[in-house]
Formats: sequence, C-alpha cells, structure tokens
Amino acid sequence: MADLKPNHSYLLMSNHFSFLDGVFATYIWIYGLDKATPIKGFYAMSLKQQLLKNKWLMWLGSFSIEPDSRSMVESLNYAAELLSTPGNAFLFYPQGELESQHVRNILLKKGFTKILSKVACDCQLLWTSNIIEYFESTKPTINMHMLDCGTNKDFNFEDVQQKIDKHHQESIQKHIRFTKEA
Repeated sequence: MADLKPNHSYLLMSNHFSFLDGVFATYIWIYGLDKATPIKGFYAMSLKQQLLKNKWLMWLGSFSIEPDSRSMVESLNYAAELLSTPGNAFLFYPQGELESQHVRNILLKKGFTKILSKVACDCQLLWTSNIIEYFESTKPTINMHMLDCGTNKDFNFEDVQQKIDKHHQESIQKHIRFTKEA
C-alpha cells in the first residue's frame, strides 16, 4: 500500500467518517504498510469526550485533545514529541470532525501544521481515503487508497490540501458505477 521512508516517523492521516476509522487505521498499520521498515509505536489522538466514553482507546495508544482549550497546545506538543522519534506512527484526522465518506472536498484544519513545525526528525506524511461500498453484497467492502504527501521538510499546507482533495475525489470516482441508460 505505501512505501515507508526509512529513518522517518510517520503521520498517517485519513478521512474521518466513522467511529470505526481507528479500526481501519490499525488494519493499514498491520497489513498495509511496508514491513521492511518496522514501526516502533502507533499512537492516535481522540477527542477528550470520546476518550472518556471509550477508555479502552488509551490501551491502543490514543491520547486526548480538547479543541479550543489550554490543554490543546499540550496535546499538539505531545504529538510532535512522539513524531520526533523515527519509527513512530501517529494517526490524525485533520478534518477535525466526522464527515460523510462521500464529501467531495476534504477541508483540512491547520492543527497538524503546528505539530509538524515541532517535529525534530524527518516525518513522512501519508493520507488514506477510505471508501465503503456494498454493491451486490450484504457485507461491506472497504477500499483504502493511499497517498504519499511528502515529508515535513518539504511541507506546504496548500499543496498538501490540494493533493489530498484531488486524491479523495479520484478515490470516490473509482467506486462510482455508471449504468447504461436505454
């Protein structure tokens, strides 16, 4: 799915459309990332209210963030600290809220730019657009489309925003069936 750059940390970003997004990200971590580059630790940021409701998330490496609070800066600094260790992977949903998987434009919030500016090592930025479809089946199929967004050293918010938006639209387009009309 993705070629990991050696001696980097990894910021895995994804569209956020379901409570199960963390499960999907774990699947990517276990099965989809290049096994030649071992990942030392896998971490995620969850809204404080979700972490209080689902304490088991902490066992999976999740820690809290409370937007628009004083502790938000501490959470962002902690994420940067984790990403400053090569081999660590950090899951982040830069949309900042749940949205439909079929939303046409992914609008990123700039919180992760504060994280990246403080990362002390090379960090690879990865995006995955996750799309669930049923078609003829009663069981859903999840399609995960990875995009390498570069590193924190060549990071430009507007460029990454455009790449992700275009990639997500193309991912959705791959799952649209057009039927022939009579």
